[in-house]
Amino acid sequence: MTGVVIRSTGSWYEVKVENGTIIKCRLTGKFRQKDRKLTNPIAVGDYVKILIADNEENIGTIKEIENRKNYVVRQSPRKKHQLHIIASNIDRAILITSINHPKIKQGFIDRFLMMTAPYNIPVTIVFNKSDLYDEKDHGIYDFLASIYNKIGYQTLLTSIVTNQGIEDLKTILKDKTTLLSGQSGVGKSSIINAIQPDFELRTEILSDFTGKGQHTTTFAEMFDLDIGGQIIDTPGIKTLSYNHLEEMDVAHNFKEFFEYSTNCKYSNCMHRNEPKCAVKNAIETGEISELRYQNYLAILDEIENQNYWEINSDY
Repeated sequence: MTGVVIRSTGSWYEVKVENGTIIKCRLTGKFRQKDRKLTNPIAVGDYVKILIADNEENIGTIKEIENRKNYVVRQSPRKKHQLHIIASNIDRAILITSINHPKIKQGFIDRFLMMTAPYNIPVTIVFNKSDLYDEKDHGIYDFLASIYNKIGYQTLLTSIVTNQGIEDLKTILKDKTTLLSGQSGVGKSSIINAIQPDFELRTEILSDFTGKGQHTTTFAEMFDLDIGGQIIDTPGIKTLSYNHLEEMDVAHNFKEFFEYSTNCKYSNCMHRNEPKCAVKNAIETGEISELRYQNYLAILDEIENQNYWEINSDY
């Protein structure tokens, strides 16, 4: 019997089979040891083959995972030499952030895009809580939107208070399997509830003391949408590091850098101090964002020094 993993708690997996029944499954010990570099060999969105162990209790065992068309992976926040698959087999990713509620960490956007770029997964960057923006906040949004629109990423202003952007978001989600992610406190669960109120996901306000978000999603989970398609809700991200990568991996996945790099003097140019660097020239002429470049350098520095990046960092 085959089905799709719709929820993962680390030890149990909920699998939805063809007739809509939810089967609670475990992995065989042999399967669990198959890839020691992964903290989770199975992810939400995976298509799996299962063996029913108890029909009355709807309990089974995952025997095989089908080939993934893509996946979104991050470095484990606890084990820097291991990776954690956030979700697989997705059509689009939506990154939900906010300009000032909580305050945006612009480096976070580029770090998230590093997860989707290897598979060319389309990304919509949503700037939520627009009803709270002042003139300066709107100016920051316009500036960031111009950067990401230019390199092929869609941006959207949303508010569940004024309903701004919610219908546009529904259009983006319709008939697609979409990963929703973002830092804690940006209103991800509230947006999901606005799209489909019967989900009734738990939401919380920002901490009065820290101004940071409170985690309300504990595990990744897939939900069916009445408009067609599925969304995969994920826990709020607090750390997003890449010191498991090589420097050239970063250079290749800043996609506009990669495009310009074909004109660099050296094929292995890292766009730092090398002579006749086409990327550096494009930055000087304004063709490539200086802000993106600074985030790129910060990731390279992190890889060299084996540091972790957290959401409360300076960039």
